[in-house]
Formats: sequence, structure tokens, C-alpha cells
Amino acid sequence: MIKIFLTLLIVSTALFSELTNQYPTQKLVDSNLPIVDIRTPPEWLETGILKGAIPIMFFNERGEYNIQKFLTELNSKVDTTKQFAVICRTASRTKIVSDFLSKQMKYNVIDLEGGMVYAKKKNLTIVPYK
Repeated sequence: MIKIFLTLLIVSTALFSELTNQYPTQKLVDSNLPIVDIRTPPEWLETGILKGAIPIMFFNERGEYNIQKFLTELNSKVDTTKQFAVICRTASRTKIVSDFLSKQMKYNVIDLEGGMVYAKKKNLTIVPYK
């Protein structure tokens, strides 16, 4: 019975995983949708973060990463059974990370195109990182 339940859970998760690409908007920032900022702490300090964003570094300043550490922190701060968005500086890192999260982890992810550069140009609400 447990095997059947787990199989159904895995299949249903795979059916509902999705990768969406969209530009950030103020409506998205003001919604309750979690936005995960995968940049580095120096980047968060330099430009701030979108209002309500959850900073969880994926790649460090040298381009290194620890997938397990990232996933542990992501799953402790975000309900990954529901849709969430990821953002970086220009969306080059989020293309890699969101693709992985969608295809390998079967998460429903929005890749925020243009990243923080686009968000700043559009005057979206950005707050200082503390």
C-alpha cells in the first residue's frame, strides 16, 4: 500500500512540474508567490533584493555550488510543492537552476527573465538586504 502511495505521489509530482519563463512584475512582487534570490551575499548587499524575496545562494563567487545544501535550505524556507520563482542578476544562473529544479526535482518553477537588472530598470520594489 505504501509503495502504491509513493508511486502515485511521484507520478503526480512529475505531472505537475513545470518551468515557466516570465519577466518580473510589480504584481508578482506584491503577490504571495515565493521569489528565491540565488545570487551571492555581496550581490544582495550591493543592489538589495526584491521585496519579500528569499535569499538562498546557489553559486558562490567562484562559481562553486553545493546542491544538497541549497536544496536543504530551499525546502526549509519554501513550500516546494507549490509554484515559486527564482531570480539572479541577469537570469543566466536562473536558467540553469530553474531547469534543474523543474526537470530533476519536478518543482513548478518560474524563471524570472532579465533578473535584478530588469527589475531595477522597471522600478520594482527593491529593499536593502540585511
